[in-house]
Amino acid sequence: MNMSRALALVLAVSLPGMGTDLVLRNAPAQVYFSPRGGCEEAVVATIDGAREQVLVQMYTFTSAPIAAAMKRAHDRGVDVRVILDKSQRTERYSGLTYLVHAGIPVWVDDSHPIAHNKVMMVDSQIVATGSFNYTKAASQANAENLLIIRDPALTAIYIANWEVHRNHAHAAD
Repeated sequence: MNMSRALALVLAVSLPGMGTDLVLRNAPAQVYFSPRGGCEEAVVATIDGAREQVLVQMYTFTSAPIAAAMKRAHDRGVDVRVILDKSQRTERYSGLTYLVHAGIPVWVDDSHPIAHNKVMMVDSQIVATGSFNYTKAASQANAENLLIIRDPALTAIYIANWEVHRNHAHAAD
């Protein structure tokens, strides 16, 4: 682990209620807007490019293309793990059931009134975040945004936060 990633991880874990300062230098990023602005396709492409790990925290998850990309990643040996909001237990078209049946570990974060995170970390290098939910409506109708940033230090902070939520979430059945 490089020094900047280690420092970011220490800061994120030691200051859970505080913001973490980070200066991004030479961090490539892509910006997408919906509707029909390539958000869903960018998420799928990012998952399809994963080699080691995909960690997701998502409020609403009904996107069949994104769920299928996660299954493809899982099937090729990528460590795919997902935390969803408790509303996904009863959502009519939730991806929760599909992911669980695909053998992907899924947890439900019911420790908050709403687990409103919309973030994905890939290979300890990439963070995809913004208002974009993993839904057909987000892709085709809603005004939402997606920001994909390639920076290991930033990714380490998000992974540390993912672990905090994973630790109080419950395994999906």
